[in-house]
Amino acid sequence: MEYTNSQIRALIDEHLHSIRDRQILLDRLVDGLTFEALAEKHGMSDRQIKTIVYKAEGILFKHLQPP
Repeated sequence: MEYTNSQIRALIDEHLHSIRDRQILLDRLVDGLTFEALAEKHGMSDRQIKTIVYKAEGILFKHLQPP
């Protein structure tokens, strides 16, 4: 199943409680920013960004409908 950007935003807003993590995941999934661009934008290392994205995706993907 393919999700629209508005559906992705709603899922992120509903299931991620950290404002920082929500913004990073929105930047990644909706706006398509690279890990390097995310790191620069949020003043963090690539490794920190990857950890946040992978954990946040894990939380989000638990709530997605299977295809």
